[in-house]
Amino acid sequence: MKPTRRHLLKAIGLFAASPAFANEQPRVRRDTNMRSSSVKPRHVLCFLGKDESLLNPPEAVARTIADFNFEIDRTYSQAKPDPHMDRSFGVCWDRVFPKAWSDTDEAAVVNHKAVLYVLGPPMEQQKTVAYSAAALRIVEEMIEAGATAVKGESAGVAHGLGRWRSLADQARKGASTGQGLAVTPAVAKACRLAFAKRPLGGDTYNESVGFHLVGLPDIYVAKARGSDRNAVKLMDEIADAMAERGVDATLRDRKLALSREQDYAEGDFKFNPYGIVRIEA
Repeated sequence: MKPTRRHLLKAIGLFAASPAFANEQPRVRRDTNMRSSSVKPRHVLCFLGKDESLLNPPEAVARTIADFNFEIDRTYSQAKPDPHMDRSFGVCWDRVFPKAWSDTDEAAVVNHKAVLYVLGPPMEQQKTVAYSAAALRIVEEMIEAGATAVKGESAGVAHGLGRWRSLADQARKGASTGQGLAVTPAVAKACRLAFAKRPLGGDTYNESVGFHLVGLPDIYVAKARGSDRNAVKLMDEIADAMAERGVDATLRDRKLALSREQDYAEGDFKFNPYGIVRIEA
C-alpha cells in the first residue's frame, strides 16, 4: 500500500490496527452510557453509468474500495438499464439544497446502461463518520472514473454530480486541522448532508432518515411546529450540536428525550440503532 494511501486510512481511523497505531482513534464524540441496538448500519451506494465498463472500475478505484473495506456487489449490479431507476431517483433527489441536481443529472438517470452497487462494512458507532467519509471518497473517485449518477441507498438520497463533488470537498477541507487529517464535526456534517434524507413527511412529524450513518439518532419534528423548511433547520441545528457536544449533553440542554420507537424494522437499512428524538409542538 502506498504511504499516502496508508496515511489517509490511518488519519480517518480505518487503517488496520497494528502496534504502531493501536492507540490511534478517530476524533468523534460518543456517549458510552447510551444503550443502543446491536444492529450496525452500513452504506449501500448505487452508481449508474453509460456502459458495462462501470462494473469494472479502474484499478485505482477498485483499490480504494478494497482499502476502505467496501466491496462491489456482484449479485444485483448489472450491465443493463434498470427501468425502476427513473422513479427511484425521482423520489430520492435532495430537495433541501438549492439546485442539488440538474436536467443533465436527470437525463443521465434516464439514459443509463449499467448499474453498480458498492456495499460498506457494518459500522461500529465510533467509526460511522470515518466510514461515511470513506464512502464520499469512493463516490468522488467513481464520478471521476465515469459514473453518471449516484444514490445513497441506505437512506434513499440522491444528488447531482456537482453536489456530490462539493460535499466530498467539504469533507476533505473539514478534516484539515493543525495536526493533519482528523474526523471532526465539520466532516460529520458534510457526511450527514451527503447520506441522510430530510424532511420526510409522516402523518404527525417531518422526519430525518440516515443520521445513523454518522452515529446519531434521527430527529422527528412535529408538523404543528411549522413548515418543513423550519423543520429541516431545526434538525440540522440539533444534529450539529450532537456531533459537537455529544448526544446526552445536547438532549439534556434542550430537555429532549431519546426514543427507541420507530417504523423501520431492524433488518431495514433505514433502521436507526441509536434511536429517535421527537420534538413535539
